[in-house]
Amino acid sequence: MGGTSLDTPARTRPAGRVGRVARGALVGLVAGGAGLAVGELVAVATGEASAPVTAVGNWAISITPTWLEQFAIRNFGSNDKTVLLTGVYTTIGMGAAATGVLARARPTLASVLTAAFGVVGAIAAVTRPTAGTSWLFPSLCAGVAAALVLWRLTLLSRKESQPSAESGERRRFVIGALGTTAGALVAGYGGKEWIEKRYDVAKARAKVVLPTPATVLPEPPASVHAKVRGLGPFFTPTSEFYRVDTALAVPRVDPRDWKLRIHGMVDRPFEITFDELLSYRFEEHDMTLTCVSNPVGGPYVGNARWLGTPLAPLLRRAGVHRGADMILSTSTDGMTIGSPVEAVLDGRQAMLAIAMNGEVLPTQHGFPCRMLIPGLYGYVSATKWLTDLHLTTFAASDAYWTPRGYSPQAPVKTASRIDVPRSGATVPAGTVTLAGTAWATHRGVAAVEVRIDNGPWREATLTAADTPDTWRQWSYEWTNAPKGSHKVGVRATDATGAVQTSAVQGVVPNGATGHHTLTVEVS
Repeated sequence: MGGTSLDTPARTRPAGRVGRVARGALVGLVAGGAGLAVGELVAVATGEASAPVTAVGNWAISITPTWLEQFAIRNFGSNDKTVLLTGVYTTIGMGAAATGVLARARPTLASVLTAAFGVVGAIAAVTRPTAGTSWLFPSLCAGVAAALVLWRLTLLSRKESQPSAESGERRRFVIGALGTTAGALVAGYGGKEWIEKRYDVAKARAKVVLPTPATVLPEPPASVHAKVRGLGPFFTPTSEFYRVDTALAVPRVDPRDWKLRIHGMVDRPFEITFDELLSYRFEEHDMTLTCVSNPVGGPYVGNARWLGTPLAPLLRRAGVHRGADMILSTSTDGMTIGSPVEAVLDGRQAMLAIAMNGEVLPTQHGFPCRMLIPGLYGYVSATKWLTDLHLTTFAASDAYWTPRGYSPQAPVKTASRIDVPRSGATVPAGTVTLAGTAWATHRGVAAVEVRIDNGPWREATLTAADTPDTWRQWSYEWTNAPKGSHKVGVRATDATGAVQTSAVQGVVPNGATGHHTLTVEVS
């Protein structure tokens, strides 16, 4: 009497099971979208990283096994985060559709499960290293909003699917579903745009006036470039410089809020602001940076002119304790990197960099400040969005990558790459020009050799050297190249006389090894 409960199975129209499932899935997707939109709006107040999808994505990154992380980098490159976000949205969509189908028969249970998903998202958000209590709210609000929408649309859907339903019932369901979808799209897009605007640091970045270095470096001579068609420039354009990191949402730090804390095993811990940093002595340095995830012949290496203040004087100012052998650096987003103290104090040009290639650091490359230590892979030296330097020991502390199977210390290995021609390319018979790059950061490259098929190693022509911390380009004139398929290989010798090893090793635990080889078709 007085109507039926929502949990009482309703008489269905002849549309059959497929129609019921389709309606349920549609309702679930609309409810899920509405929840995510609400979460984005709440994240305007709490920060981009606290938004449900971003929080869940960052949590997924933190639990991703090393083999899967390397698979993503190897196969998707800089698009790995797009792939991850697509996966998160797909998973949420599938879960939402499933709860929508469940709601046709068990609406209360489905609504509770939907709200529970919000709790899971909130836990994922609040357990991030830099999270605050407020990070709970976007996902919690998203879960509640999705549960309410699911309940309401399920009620309308079940009423309109009854045999006795009038056109008004169907109209209310259609209007409710379409209206909620439109509202979710507007709110979700508006929330993202609002976040972009509120946390944008483009204006703050544009206001930074780069200090004049103590010694202005001249431009490298033209002879540092091999002048071979298809070979990249000596300095990698900033827009093309590789990016490999775990930041799903690029940290956006206003220089006015930035501070660097130096503490731990030191006599005099201190903090500096960005304005204070700019008052220090600055210097320019040309340096090649490479990622430990770079496979043999891979793209994750770049060369730039960096502007920064030397790091060694700051450590001496702090008074590093005897026995402290590790700098545990932390970025704004909580990433930790462990670097050897000795590598900063041994005379190399370790720095706190604020610019690359003559412009203020882009946000994706660490604005407002990043650390650089020549001779080490990025995962043990090149902290972006730097905010903390903790002097400690390798025995007492682990950085982010160490428990994931990577070595605590990792000098850059001697490497070389064939850039011209590309693998599988077809070239005309006669004289074929081969060219590429080689690097042995902080040791320098002394020679490069090329081998055709199983023939002898033959010396290539090296371009002029800039600094021991930069790569060198090379070229080789392969005369009388016969028609057919040929295997071309390259190896380098560093300035210590050590020849690049032919032993094949993957990127884990401390960098890939082996000779880069490719196949060329001579026609």
